[in-house]
Parts: sequence; C-alpha cells; structure tokens
Amino acid sequence: MYIGDQGKKGLHHLIFEVLDNSVDEAIGGYADEIKVTLYKDNSVQITDNGRGIPIDEHPEYKRPALEVIMEYLHAGGKFDSKSYKISGGLHGVGLSVVNALTEWMEVEICRDGLNYKQKFSKGKKATEAEIIEVKNEKSFTKIKFYPDNTIFEFDPNEPIFNAPTITTRIRELAFLNPHTRFELHDKINDETEEFHYEGGLKEFVSYLNKDKQPLHSDVIFISDSIEDEDGSIVMCEIAAQYNQGYQTNILSYANTINTIEGGTHLTGFKSALTRGFNSYVENYMEKKYKDHVLSGTDTREGLSAVISVKLADPQFESQTKIKLGNPEIRQIVSQMVTDRLTQYLEEHPQTAKRIVLKTINAKIAREAAQKARSLIRRKSALDSARMPGKLADCSSNKPEESEIFIVEGNSAGGSAKQGRDRSYQAILPLRGKILNVEKARLDKILQNNEIQSIIKALGVGFQEVNGLNGSNGETEEGEDAEENFDLSKLRYHKVVIMCDADIDGFHIETLLLTFFFRYMRPLIDEGHLYIACPPLYKVSYKKDQKYVYTDKERDSFIQELKKKHKLNDVNSIRTQRYKGLGEMNADELYITTMERSNRKLKKVTYEDYLENDLMFTKLMGKEVKARKKFIINHFDEVNVLDI
Repeated sequence: MYIGDQGKKGLHHLIFEVLDNSVDEAIGGYADEIKVTLYKDNSVQITDNGRGIPIDEHPEYKRPALEVIMEYLHAGGKFDSKSYKISGGLHGVGLSVVNALTEWMEVEICRDGLNYKQKFSKGKKATEAEIIEVKNEKSFTKIKFYPDNTIFEFDPNEPIFNAPTITTRIRELAFLNPHTRFELHDKINDETEEFHYEGGLKEFVSYLNKDKQPLHSDVIFISDSIEDEDGSIVMCEIAAQYNQGYQTNILSYANTINTIEGGTHLTGFKSALTRGFNSYVENYMEKKYKDHVLSGTDTREGLSAVISVKLADPQFESQTKIKLGNPEIRQIVSQMVTDRLTQYLEEHPQTAKRIVLKTINAKIAREAAQKARSLIRRKSALDSARMPGKLADCSSNKPEESEIFIVEGNSAGGSAKQGRDRSYQAILPLRGKILNVEKARLDKILQNNEIQSIIKALGVGFQEVNGLNGSNGETEEGEDAEENFDLSKLRYHKVVIMCDADIDGFHIETLLLTFFFRYMRPLIDEGHLYIACPPLYKVSYKKDQKYVYTDKERDSFIQELKKKHKLNDVNSIRTQRYKGLGEMNADELYITTMERSNRKLKKVTYEDYLENDLMFTKLMGKEVKARKKFIINHFDEVNVLDI
C-alpha cells in the first residue's frame, strides 16, 4: 500500500497526502491559507485558497481533469513541470490513492468563475459533477473524505484521528512555509488552533531548544540556491543551534516532506559539519587543542538543526517518502554548509570557541565511553555463562518466547525470582534509581552499574548516538562504521519494567523509559518494551477475594460483596493497599503481575518522536523553570501522591 499500513499510521497518511497537495500550492506561491477540519463523524476536510484543481477536459483522456486525477495513477499535475516546479510528490498518486481508500470523498473547487462539486467512492466517481457559475473571484479547493473501514482497522464509533499527531505535522509545515497560515479545527473537542511562524526555520530551532539551555543566543542560519547539473534550481535552508545537553536533534526535509530516515541532504550536512569544525580547530584554536581530531558524533552532540531542501525532481525511497535519494544533493549541501559555516565561525569567534570546546569535550567523553564499552564487552565475554550476577535467567533459549522483568529493588526481585515461571521468565533486580541519562554524557552512563547490567542482560548493545537523525546507518567520511546496537541479538522479546505503584516507583519507571527512549529506542519501535501493572488493592471478605487495579474497581467490588453477603456496613471487608511489590509474597506477585493469563501489561509506544523528545527534555533535563511550569500547569491531573 502506498500509505504505509492499515492502522493509525495509514489513516493519518491519508490526511497528509491531501495536505501535501495544498502545501504544493503554497510553495508555488498560489496559496497562503490552509485549513484542516476534523468532524465528529470521523470525516476530514482539507481546504486551501490556491488555484483549485483543474476542472477542464483532460487532453489525453477526454474526460474532466478532476476525474482523471482522482481515478488514474500518475495523472496529477506533478507530472507536468509547468504545474509545479517544486512538489513533495513522488509518484503523482496522492489523490487517486486517497480516493481508492475512502468510503466516500467530496470535492468542491472554485476557479475560472465556476463552482464545481463532485462525489467519489472507493476510487471511482459516484456522481456527475454539479457546475454553477459564480461571481466570486476567489479560488479554492475543498476535499472532504471518510476512510473505508473495510480496508482500515478502526471503530467508527470512536475518534479515529489523533489531533496531536495532525498538530505536529501542521506545526512543522507552518515552520517550513513561513508565508502560509495553517488552521486546525477540531469539531470533536470543539478546539481551534492557528499556526503561522514568520521566523521560519530559525523559529523552528528555537522551538526545538525551548526547554534546553542554548550554548549561544543566535541561531545559525544558512540559505542559498544552486543550479544543479540539469539546470534546475536547488534551494537549501539550514538553521542550527547548540545547547548544553547531549542529545542530537536533526530534522531533515525535502520539499517539506519529513525524511525521517535522512538521505543525501543529511549526509552532506553531517560530513560538512565534521570537516568544518576540524578545519577550525586546525587553523584557529590554540596549540593545545590542535591534536584533537573530531568525529561526526562529537560535532553533533547537543545540536538542534533543521535542514530543508527544495528541488524539482526529488527521488524518495517510496511513496511514504522517508529517505531522499538524489545523489547530487549531497555535494550541493556539503559545499554550501562548508562555505557558510566557515564564514560564520570566522565572524563569531567567541561562539565558535564555545561550540568547539563542547565538541572537544564530547570527543574526550567518547573516548572514555569506548573504554567503558570495551570493559563491558570483555566482562560479557568472560561472564557470558552467568551474565550479570543479579540476573536470574530463564531456561529457554528462544527469544520469541522469553521475557525479562526489570524489577525495582532486591526485595521485590527476590519475590519475583521465587514466583516466576523459570522456563521463560528472567528477573533482573535493580538497586535503587538508575542514572538520569538526560543529564549525563555517555561515558558516565556506561559507568553506571545498573545500566551496565541492563545492557549485558538484553544483549543488543546500545545506541551511542541518540536523538532523531543522529545516526541513520550511513557512514560519513572519517566515521567509525562499527555498529553498537543489534536488535537481532535481543535475548528476550518481552522486556517488562516492574516498579512499585508509588512516587518512587513512578520515578524509577520514568528514568528507565528515558534510558530506553534515548539509547535503545528500537526496542520501543519494534514493540518489545512493556510496563507491568501490579494491583493497587486486595479486597477480601471470608473466602471471596479479588485483586483490583483502580479505586473504581475497589469500590465496585466492595458494593458487590456488601450485596452478596447482605452486610450493613463495609467495615468487615478487608482492603489491603499495596504500595510496594515487596508487600506481596511470591505467589501473589506471580498470579497478579507475571502470570500470562492474569497479568496486565502496557506496551510502550509513541506516536511522534519530536513531541516525546521535547517532553523528556522538559521532565528530565537540566532546565528547572520548564519543569516547574509543567508541574504547575498539570498539578490537578495528579492521581497518586505520597505526602
């Protein structure tokens, strides 16, 4: 399927395909307002004030152009260079595919003094066009559709589109198209939001760094256009700013399409960055620093950047457009960044020195991390028979049926070891709270005993470069091609975090989630990470007892017991609150939290990397003010509080 899958991702891609067409009008200078409306019946409408889809007769098919665009692959305007000099489309199949995957689609177009309405269904026209003359000189296109529930997996009685997911895409489009105003109208929740950022990419980078501590006040901005070998114009904009953290956030776009797997434009940027800083160290830094040769990883630590290229003929990996493949773009971007970065560093010597010293410190930390990594590997080789000393392994050697519980505390770990099913369940107890990786460099992280135990037990290694597009599998000049993370070596296909249901337990859970998100994110992406849900209460009266997970369940069962046993009051009903896993004996812990037929597990997932990155930065990073503001704004949502 061109839209990726039949679940949530595919449903949202329908919206984004239509939205991309409206953005193409904006890029061409024909539209400056785009609106997305979510209706209560799960239909969606996208409107732009561009020229309107052509409605005259198609010269080849001898049918109205709209019908041809909606029903035939590769019939869109993107295959005519006169229509769009720059477009996000790859195959020109966007509208025809969306039409094929919808139960119904309504199109309204106003252009050339005519108002044109037509309905389509499952890839074909459902009605003839209604055409009336209008005096309104304004042109527009409105496309409203409802997905086909025989293709997509959704409950029509529940909201099927996620407003935050759509908001994230609209926001980044607004940053990338500063002359266009975007609106999202959520009729389900009766909310409206507007997006218009005249600062463009510079404002985008400031948004990425809003809860971080910038290393320099200004945002480095590069903007230029170059003619490629075919005579076409390639436009490139780059904005970048370093912060005092250790995560890398490089977002790359081609014709406003988010190339989440990078591509040649990202590779060109990264190689130029490495060469540029090494050249600066050699030519401008004091003698004591000249022996340092920086790697790409060093120069990207703490970097937030956005790369946007616009070109006439983008070559994407697929219709889902996740990686740019144009080979000529690498050299164009690389040369542009080399020239402009060198100029910036020479003109801003104080900022240049601060950035370079950070990259040198990153190099020193990386070398220390390599020693720590080598130590872990040597220990793993020597201790491979028993793994970490605290690990109680399972007897199965089949990863697909094995699971590991990462348990808070030795007491709960002891109960879990006694109660588990040894054939497929392994237990790794943790001693206290692990290091907050959001505030630490890799060398300090690898020296933490609890993190070492997790890395050794899981067997996959770790991602040395965290963040989006920090590493995309491509080896740039001078880079070590060694791969330190291999998901195929995962020893347990279920990794379960099991912590107490109190404030300390939630904190440890958050620390572990931060570690997995930053340094083992493929575990989350591939659905291997879970959170155990131990019961909050044990409610019992005589021989009747039940483990419950919420206050509502507790109250309901108490009333059930009261009615069953004809009790006048509830004082004789025993309610035990479990604040810690160690309060349960081994059998109770196994039955309630570990046994496959009874337990409740939450699979750890996320919909948008960027929003999660910003949230981890806010909650776990160095900036106290942002965290304090978040707590004040959300204090009324707290449902567990130990005082």
